[in-house]
Amino acid sequence: MQRRSVTSVLAAASLLLAAGCSSGGAPGPAGSLAASSAPPGASSPGGTPASPTASAPPAKGSVKVVSTLTTGLTSPWGVAALPGGDLLVSSRDTGKIFRVAADGGRTTELGTVPGVAPGGEGGLLGIAVAPSFGRSPQVYAYFTTESDNRVARLNYDAKKQPGSQLGAPDTVLKGIPKGQIHNGGRIAFGPDKMLYAGTGETGDTGLAQDRSSLGGKILRMTPDGEPVHGNPDAGSVVYSYGHRNVQGLAWDAEGRLWAAEFGQNTWDELNLIEPGKNYGWPEVEGKGRGDARFVDPVAQWKTADASPSGIAIAEGSVWMAGLRGERLWRIPLAGRQASAAPQAFLQGEYGRLRTVVAAQDGGLWLVTSNTDGRGEPKQGDDRILRLDVS
Repeated sequence: MQRRSVTSVLAAASLLLAAGCSSGGAPGPAGSLAASSAPPGASSPGGTPASPTASAPPAKGSVKVVSTLTTGLTSPWGVAALPGGDLLVSSRDTGKIFRVAADGGRTTELGTVPGVAPGGEGGLLGIAVAPSFGRSPQVYAYFTTESDNRVARLNYDAKKQPGSQLGAPDTVLKGIPKGQIHNGGRIAFGPDKMLYAGTGETGDTGLAQDRSSLGGKILRMTPDGEPVHGNPDAGSVVYSYGHRNVQGLAWDAEGRLWAAEFGQNTWDELNLIEPGKNYGWPEVEGKGRGDARFVDPVAQWKTADASPSGIAIAEGSVWMAGLRGERLWRIPLAGRQASAAPQAFLQGEYGRLRTVVAAQDGGLWLVTSNTDGRGEPKQGDDRILRLDVS
């Protein structure tokens, strides 16, 4: 199988979105693409939503911490739900992946991902379970090496001894820029069964607007790491650009992709992602700048109130975990917009919040991040909480 590097992936990058700009000024999806090739939830070239909009949830919601699933986790980062409901959890600084039973919280070590080089904000970051997991159990991981960030897949054999259940990493995409900061790292399979990745610009702000770089982007690829027919550029995995540090990806009921990213000193953002669009960094931060080349966020927060990492969608709302803000944000949706002002929960109660995952029954799993070197761990940290939400 072919392995893709930044050079081969973006060999035609200078042609990215050469079809021109949409009516909003940002490059849009090519109008010549067949409808069947468009990613789920994408707008038509004229900007009309591809599917009808459900009614908005109530303006005010609720959060109840039902239980603590497990405690004593070290630098937890990525979480992926297995078909039966159990959770896989990655440890950024140890490079290990664990399985946590949804019933009772029993924790089993799968193994250590070889090649992980933790440091700063890098290490073993996002994980995802392949859509074909029931037929061929494979786990995807986004991690930092000595030279880059990359995505690899590993076979998972639960019949082997704990600590030896992971196969050797099979790299599907490499060459994502790495740094002490802003490594991005969230990966997830979309409704189209394609793999999406949020990357960071490593503190080198120019990478976000550089279409020949994988840094500061959202990427869309096949499970083998190849560009997807329907991407803005047929030869590139780049799906959107102008991002600072994307660590939250989730899809709503209509298949629209939402992403959270860190601002610098002013505004954190929740964005509705469309193929080929430019989200502005480092030229703009937040919304209301009036520059038609860039897409405004749907919602924004002062960085002290959010610094968002993971997001999930449940009960018609985006739920966004805040690190520096130490709170969980609820953003009710009405189609492509927020239907009411964001609402904060759990402020300061559990410290830094890293990842939030939708549970099968409509609730949420929430993962704290107090052992990441920036928090103040309490007894039992880090932990996974079970939430009922509305």
